[in-house]
Amino acid sequence: MATFSSSSFAPMLIRSVLFVSLLSAAFLFGSGEAGPAHMVVDPEWHPATATWYGSADGDGSDGGACGYGTLVDVVPMKARVGAVSPVLFKGGEGCGACYKVRCLDASICSRRAVTVIVTDECPGGVCAFGRTHFDLSGAAFSRLAVAGRGGQLQNRGEISVVYRRTACKYGGKNIAFHVNEGSTSFWLSLLVEFEDGDGDIGSMQLKQANSAQWQDMKHIWGATWSLTPGPLVGPFSVRLTTLTTKQTLSAQDVIPKNWTPKATYTSRLNFA
Repeated sequence: MATFSSSSFAPMLIRSVLFVSLLSAAFLFGSGEAGPAHMVVDPEWHPATATWYGSADGDGSDGGACGYGTLVDVVPMKARVGAVSPVLFKGGEGCGACYKVRCLDASICSRRAVTVIVTDECPGGVCAFGRTHFDLSGAAFSRLAVAGRGGQLQNRGEISVVYRRTACKYGGKNIAFHVNEGSTSFWLSLLVEFEDGDGDIGSMQLKQANSAQWQDMKHIWGATWSLTPGPLVGPFSVRLTTLTTKQTLSAQDVIPKNWTPKATYTSRLNFA
């Protein structure tokens, strides 16, 4: 019978624990092309600048470069929208991401940060030349100030702020897929709405009825993705992978066989 001393048993125990830990990590986060897991919440504040646009108490843009349309005018997006410079817009892949923004002048600024959702792009002017800039709705910008001083802060124009990434929270809503106008069985275009967590999208795939194949969709602009080979036969399942943390979610048969353009179909899922 083999015997083990305490000195030989300890390294074996450590190796066993390490092996189990690695297996657990592989199970939780996946392997291969998914890459390492990252937290979407950034604990560090970073310097930036901010301005505002639209009416003084308004929602900013009418839709914006992300394609959210009238969603920017209603809760939960209402008064929380913002245009960002290209370094944060990321060619549209930054659409839907959420940031906390806080101004710095203690004489007028609130200590409370405002959470804004990327719904538009600010491509030129103060947003150009690699600057990190937030062009906020009038309502969001005024909320950077202490109560009753929003108008005075707006009168300053461009101000210094700090920002950090935060998780998006849509209060009980599940991810929805809006079928864009002009979609046909030969060209399907989808807009993703109300994505908790990362808020952004790195890739999307679609699976047709009675098929096991996931087809890659193409990012065309803003938060819009499309698939062109046809004819496409529903119901459609949609799988999306977030840009920042590479989390994946699959909504089975979320778009029905008799889908119609301009309709929105809500899944039963969202990221935690």
